[in-house]
Amino acid sequence: MEYLNPARAPYTAHDRALIGAEHARLARARFARHPGYRPTPVHTIPGLAGTGAVHVKDESGRMGLGSFKALGGAYAVHLLAERDPGGAPFVCASAGNHGISVAAGAAEVGVPCVVYLSEGVPEAFAHRLRGLGADVRRSGHDYEASMAAATDAAREHGWRLVADSSWEGYTGVPLDVMRGYSVLFDELADPPGASFTHVFVQAGVGGLAAAAAGYVRDRWGERPRIVVVEPDGAPCLLESARAGHPVRVPGGHTTLGRLDCREPSLLAHRLLGHLADLYVTISDEQAAGAARLLAGHDVALSECGAAGAAGLLALTPSARAALALDDASQVLLVGTEGPVEPK
Repeated sequence: MEYLNPARAPYTAHDRALIGAEHARLARARFARHPGYRPTPVHTIPGLAGTGAVHVKDESGRMGLGSFKALGGAYAVHLLAERDPGGAPFVCASAGNHGISVAAGAAEVGVPCVVYLSEGVPEAFAHRLRGLGADVRRSGHDYEASMAAATDAAREHGWRLVADSSWEGYTGVPLDVMRGYSVLFDELADPPGASFTHVFVQAGVGGLAAAAAGYVRDRWGERPRIVVVEPDGAPCLLESARAGHPVRVPGGHTTLGRLDCREPSLLAHRLLGHLADLYVTISDEQAAGAARLLAGHDVALSECGAAGAAGLLALTPSARAALALDDASQVLLVGTEGPVEPK
């Protein structure tokens, strides 16, 4: 499924106040003081999918935590800890990687952390969370159920909720999470960053995609085309863009667990609603095929991590024409995570 966004509009001063290059630079300056921080590599694959070249920002080694999420939850935790040193425990829900980031940040500031996982999250993530000192609790069959449990626990115990999604009345912490994500794009700020013609970013609730859109428009202008890629079993951002307001989708089965989200982040929907050019959905099989293809080019990612590549490979001729994507295009993909251990 493809949806060319009719509401595409220029980046505004209001957008810049939320997320942009300056926020990314401030976050990056903080990370520069972290002993584990290093910019992640970019793998260039000439001619992939009929382009001039595809450039894969490989987040699989990010700060030893294995995904781009290392930049988000931990950043928000550190900011909260500065405002209230010590303070109440942190709590979050996670499909795996966000919880690892929150737990790592909590360990660094010496504050307890509770992470709620749904029953379907692989035990490998739970094991890593416990290794970081987190109190891991299972709740519900899907991410939404674990999110509800974390929210209830925060309210009941006075814990500090660190969510990577946003809704009415809860936007401050998720915005900090998104600003943390934008660091990975700031690492591309110098050439060849300015030469990208297309950016494909996978989405669950949409935080990374919105961070990409905000940074790209602020730093590289209106020229790069931004494509949001979702599982066909959970196209919440596409359907919200089509409706003009956030909607919850019933969804179907997908093995893309870190992208299996039925309702978008409010902030992400509002930003992508006018900054994204195209929304596209992919099947589990297409994601698996993209991961195998990238592995053949020595880029080892999970199927979720390869979802942006799957979106590029899945484009119809009409979508390619609408995006002006051809053999001269320079495409940026985000390899969001490395291979995930089986449950």
